[in-house]
Amino acid sequence: MRVDLFDFDLPEDLIAQRPVVPRDAARLLDVTGDGLHDRTVRDLPGLLRKGDLLVFNDTKVIPARLIGTRPEGGKVEALLIRDLGDGRWLTFARPAKRMKVGQKLAFEGLAATVAAKREDGSVVLAFDRSGHAFLTALEQGGAVPLPPYIRGGTADAQDRADYQTLFAKHDGSVAAPTAGLHFTPALMAALAEAGIATAGVTLHVGAGTFQPVRVDDTDAHTMHAEWGEVSQETADAIARAQRVVAIGTTSLRLLESVARTGPMRAWSGETDIFITPGFPFRAVDLLLTNFHLPRSTLFMLVAAFAGLERMKAVYAHAVGERYRFYSYGDCCLLRR
Repeated sequence: MRVDLFDFDLPEDLIAQRPVVPRDAARLLDVTGDGLHDRTVRDLPGLLRKGDLLVFNDTKVIPARLIGTRPEGGKVEALLIRDLGDGRWLTFARPAKRMKVGQKLAFEGLAATVAAKREDGSVVLAFDRSGHAFLTALEQGGAVPLPPYIRGGTADAQDRADYQTLFAKHDGSVAAPTAGLHFTPALMAALAEAGIATAGVTLHVGAGTFQPVRVDDTDAHTMHAEWGEVSQETADAIARAQRVVAIGTTSLRLLESVARTGPMRAWSGETDIFITPGFPFRAVDLLLTNFHLPRSTLFMLVAAFAGLERMKAVYAHAVGERYRFYSYGDCCLLRR
């Protein structure tokens, strides 16, 4: 499909720079068959049914932005994208053109060697530490990897808490599963009281998910692979559920990746699934998701889930009513 079909006007001042406090006070646009309803996230228990299953992404964001120096001097910046194992990471690095294979780079508490440069502009860095030792050093010297739309990507101490969900368990994401940011202990208690079950999956979100689409046709866009896991416990919960409610596009992408080859089951591996209109959804019935940017793969996904023309009307309403967009913004509840 033509990428310009997914374009729309978004005033820059609607891109949220900080989350609302408390988190469940964010606005929620409830998209139903009979219209659009302006609500708040706290209304969610009343919008669902007893027997519904909410599926959260329990990945944990790591401080994936590193600032360092090259041997001859000069600043270098690296955004970790994906763990390749043994201390090697795929990164978006700047200035990539000046980096040479074999070159040594110094970061706070970490050293790295440029192991490879790829045609897509990414760089493989081999760090001097791996596993727990690497993550410990990253906590000391890394920064929260805010997207550039939020304060130019410059994070502060408050973002360490704000850009992490209530469910974060497993280190590995370089971007937050942002729909999960709206949940609080009070909201979780209200959902449980309403008979709504919850389950977790893990998808380590890579920066590639949020990269701009720079081609004219969706067929020419390549998604970066991301690692995910669905446990047997979660697969069993999905089998029992009346309806599956994906909390965020990352949970949906993982569930639909597994469902492409049959009934939901325990699974782990990499997925580069790219969902556009015409995709045959098999696992997810409802989707709670934030408002995304024009021409993004995430807006393409919601258009596939709920219909392109419908989502254009939803987003026009959201802009008109001044909903807050993107990672720290408001959300909508969509039916398939």
